[in-house]
Amino acid sequence: MCGIAGYYGMNTIAEEKINLCLKLMGQRGPDQTEYRHFANGEHNTYLLFARLAIIDLDERANQPFHSENKWMVFNGEMYNYLERRAELQAKGVTFKTESDTEVMLKSLHHDGLVSLDKCEGMWAFAMYDEKDGSLTLCRDRFGEKPLYLYKDSTGLYFGSEIKFITALLGKKLEINYEHIYRYLVNGYKSLYKGGQTFFKGISELPSGSTLSIQKDKKEKQEKYWLPLIQQNDSMTYQEAIECTREKLIRSVELRLRADVPLAFCMSGGVDSNSLISIAKRIFNYDVHGFTIVNTDARYEEQDMIEHAVKELNIQHTPITVDTSDFLPKLRKLVRYHDAPVYTISYYAHWMLAESIHNHGYRISVSGTAADELFTGYYDHHLAYLYEIQNDKKLHSASLKAWEEHIKPIVRNPFLSDPDLFIKDNGFRDHIYLDADRFASYLTSTWSEPFVEHEYTSSLLRNRMLNEMFHEAVPVILHEDDLNSMYYSVENRSPFLDRDLFEFANSIPSRHLIQDGRAKSVLREAMRGIAPDAIVENRRKVGFNAPIFSFLDVNDKSTRETLLEDSPVFEHIKKDKIETLLTKENLPNSESKFLFNFLNTKLFLEEFEA
Repeated sequence: MCGIAGYYGMNTIAEEKINLCLKLMGQRGPDQTEYRHFANGEHNTYLLFARLAIIDLDERANQPFHSENKWMVFNGEMYNYLERRAELQAKGVTFKTESDTEVMLKSLHHDGLVSLDKCEGMWAFAMYDEKDGSLTLCRDRFGEKPLYLYKDSTGLYFGSEIKFITALLGKKLEINYEHIYRYLVNGYKSLYKGGQTFFKGISELPSGSTLSIQKDKKEKQEKYWLPLIQQNDSMTYQEAIECTREKLIRSVELRLRADVPLAFCMSGGVDSNSLISIAKRIFNYDVHGFTIVNTDARYEEQDMIEHAVKELNIQHTPITVDTSDFLPKLRKLVRYHDAPVYTISYYAHWMLAESIHNHGYRISVSGTAADELFTGYYDHHLAYLYEIQNDKKLHSASLKAWEEHIKPIVRNPFLSDPDLFIKDNGFRDHIYLDADRFASYLTSTWSEPFVEHEYTSSLLRNRMLNEMFHEAVPVILHEDDLNSMYYSVENRSPFLDRDLFEFANSIPSRHLIQDGRAKSVLREAMRGIAPDAIVENRRKVGFNAPIFSFLDVNDKSTRETLLEDSPVFEHIKKDKIETLLTKENLPNSESKFLFNFLNTKLFLEEFEA
């Protein structure tokens, strides 16, 4: 896990800009920083690198890494590098390190870009070919590792973080107010639908893609992986369970590979406890779990956590939510993210990353994407009822289970109707909840309708895939990466495994929810591995935190800070915020908007030119 940056074009970049960029990259890579400059006529290529040593800690694995006529800067991990290395050695390829970076570079050198199909992992890399003067950029299948791009008339800048690009450019970027309004009105689930960012001219290389640029400026961007979505209707429930267990165990096994110890983000749910239980009970790993202790009963699950810790006999560190200096700390985090913090959960997650770092760990493992693979959200239940409506017996039993177990805990007003999608399978107003009202808070007119990509004709699967690639998971990965790298920690997500993903998407929809239990296949796959109390627990908590645990709006100085003169009030009506602050109990959507307002305020104050 590292930081990368660079430039490919006609400019020569001043040494002070390079040194500033390398300094900013230090949190991502505290163990080594280096750069290479390649001059080819009037054409210049710069590769910058900062290393967080995880595999092969020796300096022989430092980067930029050179082999044959190619140079690489590589951020991430190839988890199956041992298997890929053996395949290459069988062809006569020799190696001088034990690193996955060398395996990736030699794999590409000997087999070309088609070899990416054989690589399992998370990465963003840049590869320069001295022979033909070309540059190739690449990002992993799910977009776990970031790679930002900026093009001008001279060439292409790229980096793991936006601040690296601005350092090499030597100037501030213009704010993209369209994206600010999108965040405020439609919320975080809208941010990754159209390819925009909070700065004009900045984009991200799409996940599962390569971008190749030749010396003559010819560019070719293409997908090297498209998700395989094909249900196997003949699959039995038991077959789904057994293969899920096999593939998740293998995914965890691969992601335990490291030359440094790793820690686990832990909740009381089946997602994180599946990973922890596999590591402990299958691989006898010395597990250390880290948990945010919540003060809000809606999100508190201490009983389940304590039960799992005791039964599994693992180390555990609870982290009490620290509300002191919330506003200055949030400003610091916004500054580091080069963006508003998307949800308050990720302010709390930042504390989790700090504790993991303070305990000496360089890797954290999280349960990201289990909800999107196996069903985890309340609207999944309604989409499931839609999918099975023609099976009268199954639908009747499932509806009864939903009435008993799900309806009493649903807060979104639209999702309390079990026939919501049966009446209108195109209904999506529950996703951008109260968007019209929040649009009225703006000083200018703005609106953007909900759109989604079509992957499959299955309503349930299409929702889950949109959450995986456009709505939920990209947001989580963005925050996971920045929060962990702030403290020089690598985050790994075992549910984001190609084989596991493709198998999960072949499971018939009728198997996904049973007796009102979401993640039914995952739960049963973990029976006998994870604690029974976790497997059987119906409660959906999620990683969350209430804003008023951090922000005391009754405090005079806090209110004055929130309402002081600020660029934000050129875009948001101050009287609307004043009214919001007088409310004693905010509904969930208004609580989220208040947090979004606060982040927008800090972001504009930090980044407006």
